[in-house]
Amino acid sequence: MKRSEKEAIIAEVNEKASRASAMYFADFTGLTVAEETELRREFRNSGVEYRVVKNTLARKALENVAGCDQVADRLAGPTGIAFGYDDAIVPAKIIKKFSDRTGKLSLKIAVVEKQMFEGSRLDELAKLPSRKELIAGILGSLQSPIAGIAGAVNAVLRDLVSVIDQVAQKKQAA
Repeated sequence: MKRSEKEAIIAEVNEKASRASAMYFADFTGLTVAEETELRREFRNSGVEYRVVKNTLARKALENVAGCDQVADRLAGPTGIAFGYDDAIVPAKIIKKFSDRTGKLSLKIAVVEKQMFEGSRLDELAKLPSRKELIAGILGSLQSPIAGIAGAVNAVLRDLVSVIDQVAQKKQAA
């Protein structure tokens, strides 16, 4: 590989790492081509970028990225990097699901919001609610009181209509 190609890869990984809210470094040893393709598809469909990079190039790319100072020591063997931008937890959920199904993908280390997590904590990370789940929970909490108020107003209106009907019937009878 030429020096210019290496520099381009280092710049690309550095740029992705700087933008990412989370990075997951996984060992993909033993994956078949079909499994690797399926994994990449799952990442792509979820808005996660996945890149396989030589460890030496990844180390150079991550030298000046905040929160990645201890990652370089852990990069050994085949390494794929999943970059999560919008939702820091989605890559963990994909890796966990894929690992449980195939038994071949293992998390080495993760950097989430500039905090480092050991690969052994994948289960904990994958159990955290995703951004969409958090938003849905907040909206549900906000809608609950509104729904209660709307129900109360409807009940008052029904009672009011009932009273008006009774008054109108009494007038007609009189």
